[in-house]
Amino acid sequence: MHTYRIGDAATLLGVSADTVRRLVDGGRLTAERDEQGRRIIPGTALAAYARQVHRAEREPTGSSARNRLSGIVTDVLLGDVSAQVEIQAGPFRVVALVSRESAEELRLEPGVPAVAVIKSTDLVVERP
Repeated sequence: MHTYRIGDAATLLGVSADTVRRLVDGGRLTAERDEQGRRIIPGTALAAYARQVHRAEREPTGSSARNRLSGIVTDVLLGDVSAQVEIQAGPFRVVALVSRESAEELRLEPGVPAVAVIKSTDLVVERP
């Protein structure tokens, strides 16, 4: 079974290590102790907590796309026909090619909030 240290769990959840400690102390997230006495979180417990939080926060979107990353536009490069839009969504950088017309209609420019909606028939999954 894969386990995570408090800091690693915090990174995966996008919260601080103190928040993860409070979740453990409050009984909302299961943790065990390793041989050195450090708290570790079983991967299955972390996944269950992440699913629970995601389902509680998910709002109906009126879309079949389920992969949504909220962030801020950091760059827009306008071409004659298309635009390259860069969004920083937490620790993730997402780059999209959209039509110039769409970029202008959405008034995309650095500093505005945006949501990267990902819908694809192909998805690559890698393990670090």
